[in-house]
Amino acid sequence: MTKQAGSSARWTSNINHVNASLAMQAWLTDQMSLTVKLMQRCERFRVQRLMQGNARVLRDEVQAIDLPRRVAVQQREVLLRCDEQPVVYAHTVVPLTATASDWPFFGRLGERSLGTTLFGDPRVQRGVLEYARLRVCHPLMRRAAQALDVDIAMPLFARRCLYRRRQGLLLVTEIFLPALDRIGPARE
Repeated sequence: MTKQAGSSARWTSNINHVNASLAMQAWLTDQMSLTVKLMQRCERFRVQRLMQGNARVLRDEVQAIDLPRRVAVQQREVLLRCDEQPVVYAHTVVPLTATASDWPFFGRLGERSLGTTLFGDPRVQRGVLEYARLRVCHPLMRRAAQALDVDIAMPLFARRCLYRRRQGLLLVTEIFLPALDRIGPARE
């Protein structure tokens, strides 16, 4: 866990430490692909890529992705939309030391789902889910607010997971947005 500060969050592997409702716990702890789960609850699922490129890793990601200090990483940020409602803000980082054979698809995802790729590759090993309530001053909360063009006035729940493929690491953080409450139940 990292120290709680403006640019960091207190991540934990114990869902009880984030004080989420039962409904939110079900979203946070679900082991299936978030893409698949969202697709089951809307008529039209879409990934909206906000940015992809090199940037400095966030303070609370350094240790999680096994970096010695704050260095440049490959970064991708997207909104996951259900029936055009943004329901999840997702942020992914890959160390620059990763090779093309570690994550051959990462640079070419465009507006395709990373989750579908991760869950469809038998060489990808999923780590333990970690959870946090991100405060409005957290860098990812500020980026999500900017992408949504709204003020986010309350902490939001997030989860993150470290994935391994060959020698490469990839860290995915997902922030669950308020509009998630407005999507329907799973369709049969």
